[in-house]
Amino acid sequence: MNSNFCLSVNGIEVSVIRKPIKNLHLSVMPPNGWVRVTAPDKMKDEVIKALLAVKLRWIKKQQAKFECQERQTEREYVAGESHYFLGKRYRLEVIFKDAKPSVFLRGNNKIILQVRHESSKSVRQEVMYNWYREELFLYAGEVIAEWEGKIGVKAEFFGIKRMRTRWGSCNHEKRRIWLNLELAKKPVNCIEYVIVHELIHIITKKHDNEFFSLMDKYLPNWKSMKEELNRFMLSDEKWSKYD
Repeated sequence: MNSNFCLSVNGIEVSVIRKPIKNLHLSVMPPNGWVRVTAPDKMKDEVIKALLAVKLRWIKKQQAKFECQERQTEREYVAGESHYFLGKRYRLEVIFKDAKPSVFLRGNNKIILQVRHESSKSVRQEVMYNWYREELFLYAGEVIAEWEGKIGVKAEFFGIKRMRTRWGSCNHEKRRIWLNLELAKKPVNCIEYVIVHELIHIITKKHDNEFFSLMDKYLPNWKSMKEELNRFMLSDEKWSKYD
């Protein structure tokens, strides 16, 4: 049974989740650099603290990156706001109409959000999320098909969902790939990087020499793509430390 609690290491609050696993996993998470550890359920607190102490310099470095990174203010989904799609900034225009809610692009710089009269912020947000999900699914499907042919692998499934700490994930055994919904806002080359990354995990589960060799072979500039993705403006997303 999983259990959640907090530890303090040199003034840094750490959220700890115990699970029936073999190894400790450390994450410094956006948007505010929260530190989370997933630890074996039988690992003592003193051991967790000792392992974290060794990683303090790295933790503080990651937190500093998030602190300096540009981020959006909270979105209200009202006319005039800026929203991103495939790396480009658009101005939101809201149209009220007694019809099925929808989202579409108009010209080169507008996203049109059509909703019913008196729709709440949460409803408008969900309509936008659904549009992002549909658009990313269509675009990613084409990119995945292209790179499956290039790499010589086949994903049995791919889907889109909101993810807390990863841009993507791959179940090596089942060949199942998930992509972070936030990728719909990122430049297309960044989406391509994540897709290639996850497809190569079908071949090799770990970030080992084989993995990096394949990344270099199929996407020689993947490191610059990764840096661009991680520099891109953070959303105003709010999460629980245990999400």
